[in-house]
Amino acid sequence: MQRKYILITGGAGFIGANFIREVLKRRSDWHVLNLDALTYAGNLANLADLPPEQQARHHFVHGDIRDGALLTRLFKEYACRGVIHFAAESHVDRSITGPQAFVDTNVGGTCTLLQAALAAWQEQGRPADFRFHHVSTDEVYGSLGPDGAFSETSPYDPSSPYSASKAASDHFVRAYGRTYGLPILITNCSNNYGPYQFPEKLIPLVIDNILAGKSLPVYGDGSNVRDWLYVLDHCQALLQVFEKGRPGQTYNIGGGAERTTLEIVRELCRIVDARQGREPGSSESLIAFVTDRPGHDFRYAIDADKIKNELGWQPAHAFSDALAATVTWYLEHQEWVAGVKSGDYRQWLELNYDRRAG
Repeated sequence: MQRKYILITGGAGFIGANFIREVLKRRSDWHVLNLDALTYAGNLANLADLPPEQQARHHFVHGDIRDGALLTRLFKEYACRGVIHFAAESHVDRSITGPQAFVDTNVGGTCTLLQAALAAWQEQGRPADFRFHHVSTDEVYGSLGPDGAFSETSPYDPSSPYSASKAASDHFVRAYGRTYGLPILITNCSNNYGPYQFPEKLIPLVIDNILAGKSLPVYGDGSNVRDWLYVLDHCQALLQVFEKGRPGQTYNIGGGAERTTLEIVRELCRIVDARQGREPGSSESLIAFVTDRPGHDFRYAIDADKIKNELGWQPAHAFSDALAATVTWYLEHQEWVAGVKSGDYRQWLELNYDRRAG
């Protein structure tokens, strides 16, 4: 069977690792070339327990998407027939205190990757099945009021340095499609949750703090609304778009599960209290309202009709079930959480992988 190599950037991160796990399980002819810089949120322990047959099709390279020479060599060596681009700085609060890193990685890195992919596609004879799939966010659209939802034609109106950097990268991807004919795809997703998420994000942070008896910080009055998307549903949507999406198109991916921040925190308190045998409602006393962050968008909501109508995708998991499963996963993987927080997984990495680029 001919090997089909797909370059996945940021594959040691939260969504990227979940996607690799799903793809290796569902596509036996795929070989994944996983390029990750292993910054603080990248963790190869997310992929440590792959079955041997899947591990044999997972090829890890420790490197940076800003390294054009490395990218050129990888495209030539593996003859990659596509790119799924997850690699990004993604934490809004970090973008407010240090925006330059977001420009460097999300904009500069994406441009370097685009140029290398374009050259490889041209050298391969412009194969019809080549795809450059850029994974982006609904935050590029800005903030909604109490009604309406973002569609693929919504104007861009980013509020934070993070969302501005992702908006810029979206524009560059689209421009490479229009200017050079590179067969690009863009997906803009709502807030993801599920296994292997770095504990700085809301849901794993709240679970961890409840278990530790620490305060549960909630911005403002907790009324900001997000559309929550289970990461495994997102992975299925990404696979559908990569394999069946029309080149040059954007597809919005949403979970259809709008909740306020306060609703999420209270539901997590309820689930963890029940699982830990605590008095119902006891953890809600840990909720602490803190000063709202600058540029905090009020509401996001996704109109996912395009991907549903064109590609037949819709979320397979009910929000309540998926959130409960997420809590269960974190409760059963406390060693993973402790390792990620302490950085101990890097010692495991040194023993199990050659971290030299390539």
